[in-house]
Amino acid sequence: MKLEEKIQYIKGVGPKKSVALGRLGIHVVYDLLTHFPRRYEDRSEMHRISDVVAGETENIRGTIINVTENSPRRGLKLLKALVSDGSGYMQLTWFNQPFLKTKLKTGKQIFATGKVSYAYGGQGQFAMNPVVDYELMDAEEQEDILHKMLPIYAATDLLNQKFLRKIIEEALTAVQEIPEILPEYVRAQYQLMPRDKAIEKIHFPENEQDVGMARDRLAFEELYLIQCGLLILKKQQREAEHGIQHLLNSTLVKKVEDKIPFTLTDDQKKTWREICVDMEKIVPMRRLVQGDVGSGKTVIAALALVKTIENGYQGALMTPTEILASQHFVSLQELLTPCGIRVGLLSGKLGKKQRDEVRRAIAEGEIDLIIGTHALIQDEVSFSNLGLVVTDEQHRFGIAQRAKLEEKGQKNPDVLVMTATPIPRTMTLTVYGDLDISLIRQLPPGRKPIRTFVRTPSKRERIYQFVRDELQKGRQAYVVCPLIEASETVNLRSAEEVYEELQSGIFYGIPCALVHGKLRPKEKEQIMKDFHENKIKLLVATTVIEVGVNVPNASIMVVEGADQFGLAQLHQLRGRIGRGQYQSYCILVSQGKSDTAKERLGIMEASNDGFVLAEEDLKLRGPGQFFGSMQHGLPDLKIADVLNDVDILLKARRAALETMERSEDLHYVKDILALQYRDHFDKITDA
Repeated sequence: MKLEEKIQYIKGVGPKKSVALGRLGIHVVYDLLTHFPRRYEDRSEMHRISDVVAGETENIRGTIINVTENSPRRGLKLLKALVSDGSGYMQLTWFNQPFLKTKLKTGKQIFATGKVSYAYGGQGQFAMNPVVDYELMDAEEQEDILHKMLPIYAATDLLNQKFLRKIIEEALTAVQEIPEILPEYVRAQYQLMPRDKAIEKIHFPENEQDVGMARDRLAFEELYLIQCGLLILKKQQREAEHGIQHLLNSTLVKKVEDKIPFTLTDDQKKTWREICVDMEKIVPMRRLVQGDVGSGKTVIAALALVKTIENGYQGALMTPTEILASQHFVSLQELLTPCGIRVGLLSGKLGKKQRDEVRRAIAEGEIDLIIGTHALIQDEVSFSNLGLVVTDEQHRFGIAQRAKLEEKGQKNPDVLVMTATPIPRTMTLTVYGDLDISLIRQLPPGRKPIRTFVRTPSKRERIYQFVRDELQKGRQAYVVCPLIEASETVNLRSAEEVYEELQSGIFYGIPCALVHGKLRPKEKEQIMKDFHENKIKLLVATTVIEVGVNVPNASIMVVEGADQFGLAQLHQLRGRIGRGQYQSYCILVSQGKSDTAKERLGIMEASNDGFVLAEEDLKLRGPGQFFGSMQHGLPDLKIADVLNDVDILLKARRAALETMERSEDLHYVKDILALQYRDHFDKITDA
């Protein structure tokens, strides 16, 4: 068999099982061999039932004596099997898995893993409640399955562990060759196991040493491949023939700089210098500006857009939401129109006639700067002379979406990417490896740190009295809720409930409004406009305000059900306040009792630094989906762990940089990128 052959041709699979495997992301043989175990069970460590210890996680095997089923309360079904191994009895329990009843037959041999307790709360019969993992064994395979480190995979009801192990073993036997993709000098330099051996040992190790060596090799390979992919993208972009070489800054840039009503911070000045140097080269700029909420990235983007306009080109600014697009439009129009720059807005909310008119003006060069949402990348939009593409909140766009906007230029336009999602430096190199990076860590002068407090719902009366006191001083406030409407299944306060309660209660007579994603765009925009103009004092909202609402007079935020949000999202929300000269307060209302919820909110209380919070968020969330969530369009990691594998990551990046200097090694990498990542790196593999 070949690695790219469809999965259904493996012995024992067939069409029905191949559909179920597809749901796990397994489509071809290569996907199956890289469906790595989540953990292992050392079944050589087997205890007799009479020797197990309550409170410990144990492996036992025995014969099923009987099976019973009952429902102690609505929504809970218990399936219990009494098992004996001759030395004693143990009760095994499964929650809400009635389909197992047909499999758990009296007389069958079973292997089970789980935490041991007592069945009757005291010193009674042993129980495994619930069973973490189990396997029913046929007589001929009993000895074969014992005394081994067995892999445990992500699986489904239709695809149990036994089946997955069997077809992986089948595939390993049937595959003619698993080609080595790391250059020999890389394997030797970093003392890495051969690839075919690593894949075999990760699935069927003899001991923990096998697992460690195989995992190190495969994690290195995964990080190396993604680094190579991003570096090839970067190289291709740098070698593009028709970049735009902008001239040095002249009168228009100077005119706009003079209109900015504050002095740029040192970080902003440094970033602006780096952008100017990039734009003045013939090579197309590909730069990421990474800065915390409120650090002043937009003003730098505005200057870059003015620079391209001064050189006779058009600029485009793409944002993820209508609200953010509208706000950028208003603020940039105010700054740039007096300087003779024509600013336009293109978004889905425009009527057909307006939309057609804006598209015509863009195509004929009557708009210098166009701001918009995904509407900018529609096929109907064409530019007269696109010179610079800016994408805001990059983590919400895919690489492919960014590329689609870039392709609208006759020449290769410069690209500036902005994100307010700070991540650690080593991670930045990995996630944004195809971009040069500028960092803005300083906040503009005059900004006071936001004071954050975690409070329980019992303090609501005092919290809202404090909010009222702030409003009476002339300030404005947000109240953020996780839900729009009340739910029967979730015990959380909805935005609608909170709004009704507040505006008819403690804030009676004070202008209040409710904004959420279900409102029509015009309604939403009008509410945000009224809040911006201080006509609304208290805004009850869902996370629609997470991105880009700039109201310097808003100095207080209450987040209801704060434990329902991630750290990054809470930090984004909190960034809506503290944007003016006033002391600002963020109050997180939570009844979350879990240790994780308390820890997460405690971190928010202790730190305003987005980089610190990002690192903590990564630890709490786990790194599995790190790539996908940070730069939509990159693959999630299959085996590497960006938190614990930083050493491997840095070695892999060093190796990838070496490979980029050796063109003879690159064709190996391109082939495997096509097989492993398909459309994630389609621009590379097409080249």
